[in-house]
Formats: sequence, C-alpha cells, structure tokens
Amino acid sequence: MIKAVLFDLDGTFADTAPDLAAALNHARASRDLPPLPLDVLRPQASHGSPGLIKVGFGIEPDHPDFVPLRDVFLDYYARNICVHTQLFLDTAQLITELERRGIEWGIVTNKPHRFTQPLMQALGYAQRAACLISGDTCAHAKPHPEPLLHACKLMGVTPAESLYLGDDLRDMQAANAAGMRGIIASYGYVGADASVENWQAYGSVNRPTELLRYLPL
Repeated sequence: MIKAVLFDLDGTFADTAPDLAAALNHARASRDLPPLPLDVLRPQASHGSPGLIKVGFGIEPDHPDFVPLRDVFLDYYARNICVHTQLFLDTAQLITELERRGIEWGIVTNKPHRFTQPLMQALGYAQRAACLISGDTCAHAKPHPEPLLHACKLMGVTPAESLYLGDDLRDMQAANAAGMRGIIASYGYVGADASVENWQAYGSVNRPTELLRYLPL
C-alpha cells in the first residue's frame, strides 16, 4: 500500500520555467544578447543553471564566463522567484486529495535550498509538505537515491510504500536505485527527444490527478 508521494519540483509540482527563462534572458541582456523564447528554454528548466546557461550562451561549467553568468542568473532568480511560477494543472486538487486520504507528501528536488524554501513558501505549500529535500540537503543529489531515502526516513515510510513523480531521467534513476516506484510526469519538461520508454518507470501520467489511480482510496 502506498503511504507517501514525493514530487520533483521544477516541471512536476510547479511550472517554474517562466521565471527561470526570465532570469536567463536577464543574464543574456547583460551581454547585450536578445531574449530567447520560452518554448526554447522550457525543456531545459529541469536542468538548473548549467542547462539553461548552456542553451543561452553555448558554454559549459568549465568555461571562464560560466560562473559570472551563473551569478547574474541566480541573483535575478532569487529576487524574482515566484512572479509567473504557478502549480501545474490540477496539482492543488491532487494535494488536497492526498491529504484527505491521509497520504503524506513531500518535495525532493535538485534545486538548492536557498530557492526551494522561498519558492514553496510563496506558493503556499511549504508548511503542508511533510518534507522539503533540496539538492544540497544530502551529500548526494539525484540521480543518487540518497535524497529519496532521506525523505522516506523523515516521513517514516519505506521506499516500497512510496511513489516518486518526476519529469526527468534522473528522477526515474533515483527512484529505481531507492527501490521506489517512479512515475513520469509527462506534462512537465520532458524533451521531445527523450526516450522515456527506456527510463524504466513504473508508469506515467498526463496530468497530476492521474496519479490517484496508483493510490489506495
């Protein structure tokens, strides 16, 4: 029986791409570059600053310009973290139903704590979540299973009693490594070129409330 549901944050729990794209385009403007459209940046929103800076400037983290551009990007994002961000589709309905059924839920993201906490606070869900596990909470981030295992420990459940909903390959890798059922949030930032059939997921959903079919009444 499933007793807990864990969510990735960017691209699964909340649509953060508009604010991340705004931060990236602010960094581009600092170099006198024109903005990139949201549909170009959205697929990279789950990959954090390295993925966005790569698509925005064509550079990797070892490039000398990477750190200065990342700092501009993150500073702007920290100050504008929930301007256009909102919950995905019927996420609010799903959370309400989980709580009605007495199923614990929490967030496990690779987003640093300095962004996870204020974003969840701004969305109004920080206090409702049983746990908020960020990319720097544990010694390892996803795809390592440690963050998911830590979440289970905090909630007092086993991995076998838990589901993890995410929109990236590393989410399914972490779930499988933790002995947890991984569900693909196909409504999220899954790229058009993603081979999701090779992600070894337990299932997939096209909208958040479809997750209820995997849960006890």
